Formats: sequence, C-alpha cells, structure tokens
Amino acid sequence: MRTSDIWVFLAMVLYFVAMLSVGFFYSKRSNSSASQYFAGGRGVGPWLTALSAEASDMSGWLLMGLPGLAYFTGIADAGWTALGLAIGTYLNWRIVAKRLRRYSVAAGNAITLPDFFSKRFGDTRNILSTLSALIIIVFFAVYVGSCFVTVGKLFDTLFGFDYHLMMVLGAIVVFLYTVIGGYLSVVVTDFIQGMLMFFALAVVCGGTVINAGGIDHVAAFLADIPGYLSANHTASPTIDPATGMQAIQHGAPLFGSPADFDVITIVSLLAWGLGYFGMPQVLVRFLSIRDAEEIRQSRIIATVWVVISLGCAIAIGLFGRAMLPAQFGTQAAAESVFIVLSQMLLPSFVCGVVVSGIFAASMSSSSSYMIIAGSAVAENIYRGIFRRNATDRQVMWVARATILVVFVFGCLVAADQNSSIFQVVSYAWAGLGASFGPLMLFSLYWRRTNRQGAVAGMVVGALTVFAWNLFVKPLGGIFGIYELLPAFIVSSLAIVVVSLLTEAPAKEITDTFDHYMDEDTNVGELLEEHAIRA
Repeated sequence: MRTSDIWVFLAMVLYFVAMLSVGFFYSKRSNSSASQYFAGGRGVGPWLTALSAEASDMSGWLLMGLPGLAYFTGIADAGWTALGLAIGTYLNWRIVAKRLRRYSVAAGNAITLPDFFSKRFGDTRNILSTLSALIIIVFFAVYVGSCFVTVGKLFDTLFGFDYHLMMVLGAIVVFLYTVIGGYLSVVVTDFIQGMLMFFALAVVCGGTVINAGGIDHVAAFLADIPGYLSANHTASPTIDPATGMQAIQHGAPLFGSPADFDVITIVSLLAWGLGYFGMPQVLVRFLSIRDAEEIRQSRIIATVWVVISLGCAIAIGLFGRAMLPAQFGTQAAAESVFIVLSQMLLPSFVCGVVVSGIFAASMSSSSSYMIIAGSAVAENIYRGIFRRNATDRQVMWVARATILVVFVFGCLVAADQNSSIFQVVSYAWAGLGASFGPLMLFSLYWRRTNRQGAVAGMVVGALTVFAWNLFVKPLGGIFGIYELLPAFIVSSLAIVVVSLLTEAPAKEITDTFDHYMDEDTNVGELLEEHAIRA
C-alpha cells in the first residue's frame, strides 16, 4: 500500500472507531426500554431530527448513484430526479411531519410506523401492523443491500481491496453499532454523517470546478455532447457490443443521437418525490422529535441540506465528465466518479475524511433500515401477535435477531458488485413509497378511511410495483414510466373505493381524528390525556 493510501485508510479507520464509540456510548440509555431503543424516548431535538432524517434517506446513492447518473447521461435524468426529491422533501415535512407527530400520540402513543397504522384504525387483530412489518422487511433488505454495494465499491476503488471482503466487513461495522446502540446511536451518528456528507460534497464540488478550468470552460466542453446539458433530452453513450462499455475513439467517448425526454419521463422522475410520504426511515423521525412545534425548524434545515447536497452531487458528475471524459465505460462504473475525483484533488488524509462521507451515507441509511425492520418485527409481529405480554428485554432481543437476518440478506443482495446503486434504490423506493405513502396521507387527512381501505391500499401498492416492474414496464412507451407513479395512484384509488364500499370507521376513531387534528392542540395535553386513558 502506498504512503498516500495509508493516510487515507487511517482517516477512515478513525472515523469507523468514532462511529462505533457513539454506539457504545448510547447503549445503556437505548437499552433501558423499547421506547428508547426504537424511538429515542421521543426526546430528539430539531437539528438531530432534520439531519438524521436526510442522511438516512439519501444513502450512498447521493455520493455515488446520482453523480454516476449525471456523468453517464447528462443533466436531465439526474436533474429532474433531484427536483422531485427536493419538492418531496419539503412537502413531506410541511404536510405530514407535524400531524403525524401529534396523531401518533393520540393513537396510543405509537412509536413505530406499523404501530401507528394499527392504532389509527383500531386494528385489534394486528393485520395492518403485520402487513406493514412484512413490507418493510422485504424492501428494506433490498435497500440495505444497496448500501453494502456502496461500501464494497468504495474500498475496491480506493485500495483495490477485494470487493466482497470489504463489503462484508463494512456491513459488520454498521450491524454492530446498530445492534448495540439502538435508535439514539443511529440518530446521533446520522447527524454526524449528515454533516460529513455535506462537507464532502461541498469540498469535492468546489475542487472539481476549479481544476476543470471553471464553469464556462466545462459548459463549452459538455455542450458538444449531444443532449448532455438539455432538460428535455438525455445523452446516449454509444455502447461497444464486444465489451458492453461506452465506445472510445482517439481517447474520446462516443455518443449517439440524444434520446427524447418527453413529458411522461419528466413526470415519472418528479414522481420520486411521492416516495417520501411512505419512507419509514424519515417518518420515524417525525414520530421521535421532542416537540411538534420544532418541526418548522427541522423543515428549514432539512430542505436547505437537501437542495445544496443534490446540486453538488449533480455538479460533481457533470464536471467529472469534463475532467475524466473516458474514465468510466458504464453507469455502474461511473458511480465511482466521486471517489476518483477525491483521490485526484485532495491531500491523502483529507481525502480519507471526505470519502468517509460515502461510508457515512451508507452507514446512516443501512443502520436506519435495520433498526426500523427490527422494531417492525419485534413490536408489531412478536409482541403484537405472538406474545402480547412480552417484556421490553425480550422484544429488543427479537429486534436484534431481525437485524441479523436483514444484515445477512443485504449481504446476499450486494454480492453482485456490478449492481447499479441507483437502480437498486429506485426499486425499493417505489415499493415503500407506494405501499405506505397514499395510506399515510389518507390516514392524516381523510376521516372516512377505514381499516379495510388501509389494507387494500397497502397490498395493492406493493403488488402494483412488482407487477409493473416485471410485466408492464418492459412494454416500453408510456408503460415505461417509473413504477412508483402508477402504483401510488392505484393504491390511492384502492383506499378510496374500498373505504366507501365497506363499513364506516367507528365513532371512537372519527372522534379521535376530529379532536387531535386541531392544529392548536397542545402535545403535552395529548400525552397527559393518553396517560389518563391508559
């Protein structure tokens, strides 16, 4: 290993040790009760809430998947996706966060998303919570796999280490501090990692602009690539059939005629924003914030972080194409552009700190996915169905066992090092967004929604994602639209139709809806009233 690599590796090791130390530090407090382990005892402040939500949401695709997409096909794909995510982030904080925080207290002080759905609709048979837990397990295992792919690619690109070995070792680090420290360790490390991700993107973006010769020079170079800087076209790299990689001629990458970017495609990319309404890793932050009145501050912090981070990620991909025009022959390979630029532009130790941002992104996301999956199974299936009188200690052990299962499955998903992080994430994002997004909105805003409608919406949303991706999307044309949008619409229709065709919710449920949706209701009063009723 070269001396420069040693400094990079040292910086990353120090970062890993720091993250594990946070897990151990919070282990005693987190393990005091199930509420502390799964939701931090609802005592998390606005800064921790905002940055941990966004860091856990963005994952490694922000520093690898999105720059790689921008590098390979230009600004349209990445830009419209980023715009949809920025709008979705703001709207989720604006129309869901405060109501969910208050309603979760009203609904039996629910501390997990499946628990909220079950209590919101008076589901004494725990059908909703069980379905929610199963959906979370399936799609979060895929999500965790995408994070582990990021870890393996990181060490393979930096040091030439074996992809599979480093993928597993990195996954073990995440597994350990998640199991030991619970939700608080996840939130605090996510906050640290959110700050590091922001710093990494800003530093590499600024350095790339300077070293590429400035914005005007880069814009002139990229303008010569057909469709690369267009908002309604996308660049079409010419693929060599013999290698499966972009063709190179005289050291320059070849492109064909730009592909049209029609309204359907733009709408489907903007639809990424719909996924936020159903993302458990974000919604659980709304449940755990200390005070509903702090939501506004968190919303501002989160929105600013997201807009700047997404902009920097896309800029890195575009400027990376100007600096390294023929370096990456596939989109999967292009997802390493952030790493390569960091090595080129930064002193070794600083490079180690910056690329730790990639591992930070993967750690923050995968840890959140695992703790949510663990809480869903332990609280909503084990205690909700099989052992209602289970102690907090028993529930937490079941959660840890679930986290282990998700960890193993995630490693299996990540076994293929040629997987595109962007594509893996897009599939899991659609599944969760369509299953939970419409139901979350109807739960908070339509009093007539009933248990049967909730079940129908959840099941139909998940199945539509599978069916559309496997059978409809390959037809192309209008059917090539991102599966989240049709699945979201079909799920919404299922909720409305089934709710209207079946018995109206019980008066107790509608009275709770009417009372606790009053924006002037004090959260302290809700907690006191819940304690009296309990």
